[in-house]
Amino acid sequence: MVPDVSTGSSTLGLINYLFGKGRRDEHTDPHIVAAWDMAGAPDPGRDPTATYTQLARRLDHHVDLRTRELGGKQPPQHVWHCPVRTAPGDRYLTDAEWAEVARRVVSATGIAPEGDDKACRWIAVRHADDHIHIMATTVRADGRRPRTNRDGWRAQLECRKIEAEGLRRLKSGDLTAPRTPTGAERAKAERQGREETAREWLREQAYAVAAVVRSIDEYFTVLRSLGIQVRPRIGPETGEVTGYSLAAPGDTANGEPVWYGGSKLAPDLSYNRLCERFPTQDVADRPQQVADPAEPWHRAETAIRDAQTVLDSGDDDVAQGHLDAFGDALHNLALATNGEHRAELQAAARAFNRARRSAIRADHQAATAFREAAKELAYATHAPGGLTVALIFAALHLARAAAKWHEQHGHEQQAAAAEEALRHLQAGYQQTAQPVLADLTRRAPSATTTNRFEQDLRAALPDHADRILADAAWPALTTTLARAETAGHNPRHLLAEVAARRELDSAERPAEVLNWRITVQPNRRAQAARSRSSRITTPVTPTPQPTPTPLIERPAERGRRR
Repeated sequence: MVPDVSTGSSTLGLINYLFGKGRRDEHTDPHIVAAWDMAGAPDPGRDPTATYTQLARRLDHHVDLRTRELGGKQPPQHVWHCPVRTAPGDRYLTDAEWAEVARRVVSATGIAPEGDDKACRWIAVRHADDHIHIMATTVRADGRRPRTNRDGWRAQLECRKIEAEGLRRLKSGDLTAPRTPTGAERAKAERQGREETAREWLREQAYAVAAVVRSIDEYFTVLRSLGIQVRPRIGPETGEVTGYSLAAPGDTANGEPVWYGGSKLAPDLSYNRLCERFPTQDVADRPQQVADPAEPWHRAETAIRDAQTVLDSGDDDVAQGHLDAFGDALHNLALATNGEHRAELQAAARAFNRARRSAIRADHQAATAFREAAKELAYATHAPGGLTVALIFAALHLARAAAKWHEQHGHEQQAAAAEEALRHLQAGYQQTAQPVLADLTRRAPSATTTNRFEQDLRAALPDHADRILADAAWPALTTTLARAETAGHNPRHLLAEVAARRELDSAERPAEVLNWRITVQPNRRAQAARSRSSRITTPVTPTPQPTPTPLIERPAERGRRR
């Protein structure tokens, strides 16, 4: 059951909507199911002599008295509106049951506490099977305004209690979810043939751009280059930027752009939260170093692996900071890869946007190394060998750990989002891993070399050797071990080293796990050669690389694909 609280200033306007046909003739049989006084509330849906104006006057009675006391000045935003909707698949509720829901919600939110004869006037209108609209005027009979602070949160808590009494229970929130599109926004998107509203589209573009850039100025610049209008908010006293709003291309109302503040898109897209995530100016101006093409992939895999350890550390602020950085890593992983799995990686990044924030304040400074490694992915060239698969494999395990961490902390919506991201990562992994493993198997070394590696395995990991040898990925692992040996690694020592990173007991396919852990090991001989070369050659000043274009939809591509 989902409540959605908002406020306005036109009693008659909302009544016209509630008892009208709806924007697409979707309102059927609108009528009052509950009210502050069922006998005193005219019902235009049941009484043919009752008018919208009569009902508005009865609801506005206390508002009008207060307006006269204020010398003709009407109280601001005095109309309170809260649609309450059951979840798909829930059972049908009768009018009497909806009436009880309405009474409990207005009581819990402070609109009309139970037993308070001076409370606000309100009505609950039903015009569909699955929801009602609760409407109130927020001036009490004694002339005071009701105590409705955190009314949305309190309405949600009451709905969770109602669900526990017989409806399907939805995931409880913690006031960190982004605002859902309004019915008008959805209707507008449908008329324009778009799959998502302007609000949703802007939110995804903002996340994708923030994952790539290194400063707030660069963030605004890249958004503008994508056709998105940016309107910074300047503080009147300091003259500095204190916030911003975005408008999607072509999204207008009465000829003017429709603006959405950063915090209205998502809490962590506000100006202040973004500034916390970006590095200092010195770091932001640092040029990108020319290095081994595989190095960004190695660093990202190491950062993802380290983040799993952080989630187990018990430091919640630091863990939350690393989960936020992981969100950037998923966006940039999709940007840095090619192939049919890209769509799954993009979907995983979008899903994880909900899992990257919670009521726990993130320590972004503690995750600086992870975030820098994530940003380097956006500038990386195509991953050599199986590094892409190895990185997706590591991301898959971190998403699983994130879902468990959120579940342990009671973050139901975030845990569900991490689980959704995990499913997309698993699909992307299957698409990329199978052909790579098949190729490695085809290139397996000779029987003599394979037998030698088996001896190394039994010496390094005696407790796991039989399971690893029985794994279908063992031939692929022998090829990876042969390549690692050529790169300067001792197979026996390498197996012991990568196995010690994290337990293997829970791994269903331990040979596959070891294969990807070894894949990301750097080439020692190549590193030694570069080190010798750097000592005898003249250093070259690195050239800053341009900001990559985030992997997002261009404005012209926003139409619905049927």
